[in-house]
Amino acid sequence: MTKVDFYILPSAAPSARLDFACKLCDKAWRLGHRVYLHCSDAAQRDELDARLWAFKGEAFVPHSPAEDDPQGSVALGLGDDAGSHQDLLINLDLKVPPFAARFARIAEIVVEEPAIRQAARESFRFYREQGYALQDHRLQRL
Repeated sequence: MTKVDFYILPSAAPSARLDFACKLCDKAWRLGHRVYLHCSDAAQRDELDARLWAFKGEAFVPHSPAEDDPQGSVALGLGDDAGSHQDLLINLDLKVPPFAARFARIAEIVVEEPAIRQAARESFRFYREQGYALQDHRLQRL
């Protein structure tokens, strides 16, 4: 059964989602998980790519666009195909991707921006209706 974690951040800045996605990705990758970061568009993917290079001065998370390395440990993807990934999905889009069900874990990152909060509510309803195990994590600081 897929487990879905909602990380609720104490920020209204949409960029906080990308910063937290980097931290979550780093932790998961270091624990040996394959990570698929699902982006909403090419601009978001480019910004996430830049942040993964620089978010932690002493560390590096090896990553690439999903189409360049479909078997990679950390893939940044767009569209309706996650390749062979099925371990951890970090969803940065505002809707649930069609391939979400095949992942063991899904992370949804929420900030206090109204459009993002509303999209998260709709995703939560969808996951609940599908019978997924849901958990929310209200973070006090970033």
